[in-house]
Amino acid sequence: MTSATHNTNILIIGAGLAGLSAANDLQRSGYKVLVVDKGRGLGGRLAGRRIGNATFDHGAQFMTTRHSRFVEEVNRWVDAGVAEQWYASVPGQPNSHIRYRGAPTMTAIAKNMAEGMDILRAARVTHVAQSDKIWIATLDNGATISADAMLITSPVPQTIKLLATGNIQLPKDKCDRLNHIVYESCIAVMAVLDSPSKIPPPGALMLAGGPIAWIGDNQQKGVSSIPAVTIHSSGEFSAKNFENDHQTVAQKLLALAQPLIGAKVIEHQIHGWRYSKPLVMDEHRYMLASEGTGLPPLAFAGDAFAGPRVEGAVLSGWAAAEALVNCRFKGID
Repeated sequence: MTSATHNTNILIIGAGLAGLSAANDLQRSGYKVLVVDKGRGLGGRLAGRRIGNATFDHGAQFMTTRHSRFVEEVNRWVDAGVAEQWYASVPGQPNSHIRYRGAPTMTAIAKNMAEGMDILRAARVTHVAQSDKIWIATLDNGATISADAMLITSPVPQTIKLLATGNIQLPKDKCDRLNHIVYESCIAVMAVLDSPSKIPPPGALMLAGGPIAWIGDNQQKGVSSIPAVTIHSSGEFSAKNFENDHQTVAQKLLALAQPLIGAKVIEHQIHGWRYSKPLVMDEHRYMLASEGTGLPPLAFAGDAFAGPRVEGAVLSGWAAAEALVNCRFKGID
């Protein structure tokens, strides 16, 4: 059997919201959990960036609450000082669900969730394989991890590719569910301004039917100390332009946004979210992929499982954690 550099009860691939929420529940249940993420930061699409003195939320912009347990979780984040209310309405629109933002940025929420957790960052899982009744994962640095169970929370196309590295075969009905999932991409442009934007309070513009889907004023939001905006393209614009020269695409979006922003752009950066949000989701909150197979416990979670919002990703992680606990595999008695 392959010798492992790391040994754990449960390996979680992905330190986004689904992975972190699952890890917290599993650790509370007494399992030894190891989270691995290819990025240097935490939170997946809860992403932030700095350009000079400007700070940006350039991934998920806010969260809303519906499920009672998630309401309690957000209230806990508010009490911890890592989240706060942003707005419930914009000019000309009726009140809706309260939008909560991370404080000072959305990434603060992920950092709070990760406290006390064993996480390997900037570590990409390149291969997974079954070895008797355990999983063996190989990292890009050559290290290996042995785990009694595995939860994968990466975007589903990446998950499918990873399973193929070890020729992990799933039943047809589960493959069909995975292949049914479709994602929308998004291009984000972060722009530093020479003066405050003319975006009205609370600093959020949701646009429909054009190349731009969202403009967020990070200064009004309380994220940035100087004028700075985040522009998100529509899914249609992104699909047509995602593989094009990034700077050309950024200039297109900046030109389109100029009448709405008003101020002059003095510096900008661009980021492409290939799997920004699911357009077609699985109807269940998780998938227990090992069910009815000879595989060690294996589950999938993320916002593609019954919930495209921040809340959906967290609920998916909790549901997957419960399913793994109910597998009653070895690890704790």
